[in-house]
Amino acid sequence: MAERSLPERTDSTEATDPQKVATRTADAMYRADGAGRSAGVRLLDVGPGRARVAMTVEPRHVNGHGICHGGYLFLLADAALAYASNSHGTSAVASGADIAFLRPVALGSELEAEAVERAMTGRSGLYDVTVRAGDEVVAEFRGRTRQVPGLPAPI
Repeated sequence: MAERSLPERTDSTEATDPQKVATRTADAMYRADGAGRSAGVRLLDVGPGRARVAMTVEPRHVNGHGICHGGYLFLLADAALAYASNSHGTSAVASGADIAFLRPVALGSELEAEAVERAMTGRSGLYDVTVRAGDEVVAEFRGRTRQVPGLPAPI
């Protein structure tokens, strides 16, 4: 993904517009996320409480069985969780997550992970992430997050 630039502020409503906050936050996070970028994770879309990321399965991603290593599927889903949970402009980190691997993923597959906020209560969030290869669901991930006061905001 080409590095995106932060939008210029044109009025005071931009600071509170939920979509603009989500976009600015995602841009800053993408630039700082060396782990995701080095794994080939690309940010496709972000909005308040949601995000989509993608990754092409390359030889570096396959395990001894010649299929995508589960750790990379988890990393992709976790990246979607990170963008979605930070989209409100308040720093949030994962407090736990579970993943179900449903189908093997072949070398060369294009993966897409979509995160959706299910609940936000106080500082705690709950997110579901579906990972697909084309039209097939290959993994389901549920992540829990916690907003962290005092942690520098990602914007």
